[in-house]
Amino acid sequence: MPPTTEHKSGIELKTLGHRIRHHRVLRGLTLDELGALVGVAGSQLSLIENGKREPKLSLLQTLADALGTHVTDLISGEPPNRRAALEIELERVQSSQVFRQLAIPPIKVTKGLSDETIESIIGLHRELQRRENEASATPEEARRANTELRLRQRAADNYLPEIEELAERQLRAAGHTAGALKHRTVSIMAEQLGFELIYVNDLPSSTRSITDIENGRIYLPPASIPGGHGLRSMALQAMAHRLLGHERPTDYADFLQQRLEINYFAACCLIPQTAAVAFLDRGRKERNLAVEDLRDAFGVTHEAAGMRMTNLLTKHFGMPLHFLRVGGQGQVERVYENDGLPLPEDVTGAVEGQIVCRKFAARNAFEQQNRTTEHYQYTDTPAGTFWCATQTGSRSSGEFSITVGVPFDDAKWWRGRETQARAVSTCPDESCCRRPQSVAESPWRGKAWPSARVHTHIFSPLPRGAFPGVDDLEVYEFLDRHTAH
Repeated sequence: MPPTTEHKSGIELKTLGHRIRHHRVLRGLTLDELGALVGVAGSQLSLIENGKREPKLSLLQTLADALGTHVTDLISGEPPNRRAALEIELERVQSSQVFRQLAIPPIKVTKGLSDETIESIIGLHRELQRRENEASATPEEARRANTELRLRQRAADNYLPEIEELAERQLRAAGHTAGALKHRTVSIMAEQLGFELIYVNDLPSSTRSITDIENGRIYLPPASIPGGHGLRSMALQAMAHRLLGHERPTDYADFLQQRLEINYFAACCLIPQTAAVAFLDRGRKERNLAVEDLRDAFGVTHEAAGMRMTNLLTKHFGMPLHFLRVGGQGQVERVYENDGLPLPEDVTGAVEGQIVCRKFAARNAFEQQNRTTEHYQYTDTPAGTFWCATQTGSRSSGEFSITVGVPFDDAKWWRGRETQARAVSTCPDESCCRRPQSVAESPWRGKAWPSARVHTHIFSPLPRGAFPGVDDLEVYEFLDRHTAH
């Protein structure tokens, strides 16, 4: 909040000063003349009129008598006229945190400054504040933006044809024809766009990569070099910003849209549509579809292969499906569905962060002894029966699972359809897995008190700025270091 001139007495000093000045001018008195009437130096009255000093009640009464008005009139919270209201508003906006961050000296109000000029300046401040508010997304705003994006993608079957075509063109131009995308091919793609891939060990912690447009360089962390698809994916995402003509995001929803598009482009390059559809078609004809086969054929992660299936199976084979990445505590971290799988939602319609049913394979796969292969399961739900394949993994922040599933009728195309594992979920009915059975609850009711863990990030707005979470100062210092030689 910007600082105010309101004193502990509750009087808004700036408004009080304007009201005293208004009545003084109406009486045709100078500061010194009014000061002589009330026994105070004109310089002291100037401080009061400028809102920098609070007068004692006795002085207020004397001022009111000298000006032919009442104390209640002087301490009214309403500015005495339009000009005073404009000056008070200008002081308020120029004392805001948003304006002070600009390091621009405030405009001093003089008699020669017209009302129209002050209005224009105030208008600029209001627009500055509006843009600042838009760039800083609260958790609720972020969830709503993410939900709207997910619903748009579901309506499009998670398929973006323009980006599919763009990726295939870039791959052909770089000479890629089949198999896993090589690191060398990614470098060629960058060179064709006028960029060189450079690996550094001092990237700012808030960034995944930095593109130096001026000097034609894409900086990547060296930790991603050994194998896997991390390096390729980050380089492709950086190139995608240029290929897709992205500008600085206008708000958090725009930021999310850009992130989706660059991820989609990277996926299209790592698992090209033409080759992937042919591969999936063979698997379907053999009734042997499997995420792990697509993963191994194109040298990507299990998650990347599962997500790529959401782009292609509905569009090319008419097969609805769902994808889930779930954390070790059962929280949804990433989700897509167009097959009607019942998923938990908050009041905004957001799924991310919600806890999935304990009966889902995405959660009970953590209990399996053998985690080297996929865990298969049929789950009966209020929306029908679904088959799914789940693979678990671990990372520094804990365990996670990747699940891809389809409605019962489409399970016939998948490896693992013979599984006898079956569960029944009645969620969102709380008696399914949220509410304890009386036999477990009754011995402890009123006799135990758990202390909940608070996830502090839910109380904070997402980082402000065009690129949420990025520390601009660190980025510019990094670029200075690497362009100095």
